Amino acid sequence: MSAGYSGTPLLKKLGYKAGQRALLIGAAAGPEELLAFDGFASVAVLARPGKLPKGPFDLVHIFEKDAAVLDKALPELVARLEPNGMIWVSWPKKASKVPTTITEDVIRPAAFRAGLVDVKVCAVDEVWSGLKLVIPVARR
Repeated sequence: MSAGYSGTPLLKKLGYKAGQRALLIGAAAGPEELLAFDGFASVAVLARPGKLPKGPFDLVHIFEKDAAVLDKALPELVARLEPNGMIWVSWPKKASKVPTTITEDVIRPAAFRAGLVDVKVCAVDEVWSGLKLVIPVARR
């Protein structure tokens, strides 16, 4: 399990825990250790948002490059999220040179429109950054 520059293992940094029901979307583009983690009670790996499994999920992690796709997906993901669950949105870092229409400043308004707030940002790997979104405590 890689620790990256922070020294904290990625799965711990992201709050992944054994027994969680998790939905990974576009994860084939992300770090292999996310797919290799066998502690999940249920994992659905999808190429892109669309027909999603019912849920509810404790953890949703979406890897996306297109802001319009993310904006459309977030409300659908919130509908499948446990009240105390989390959604991680990962997008390519500028330094990665991967074409994208997503930045941290694009995610926040989309999250707000979907009824979410951001609580943490981190480096997922050399290519991907991540922003953790949750349902505000007052609405849980």
